[in-house]
Amino acid sequence: METIQKKHLGRNISRIREMKGMKQETLAELLGISQQKMSVLENTADLEDAKLDIIAKALEVPTQAIKEYSDEKMLNIINSTITDSPIYNNFCTFNPLDKLVEAYDENKKLYERLLAAEKEKLAYVEQLLKK
Repeated sequence: METIQKKHLGRNISRIREMKGMKQETLAELLGISQQKMSVLENTADLEDAKLDIIAKALEVPTQAIKEYSDEKMLNIINSTITDSPIYNNFCTFNPLDKLVEAYDENKKLYERLLAAEKEKLAYVEQLLKK
């Protein structure tokens, strides 16, 4: 005889939160509760549907994703919400290497200006010592 093991909803919430790179404090803040209450929720095996709906909305996942959690399903949901996002579509409109070279050139110019200022100070001090 097969026994169906009920999923621990609190652990599922915790896993989804972690997969999204969200801290427990952040989710608690989104829900308007303390971090300690969030910890209690994540350690609770069974939650009411109303609470699950609110948590799912804060995590930006369907309620069913919490109830029927699996790593593979969750990655698909997260990836689809990221790639559908307008932020993702315009995520990198520049070449990061160009930005790195630009930053290097700016640092070089700044160093040269600093060096010139130090040389001016040194010349001024030498001039004062000659007097």
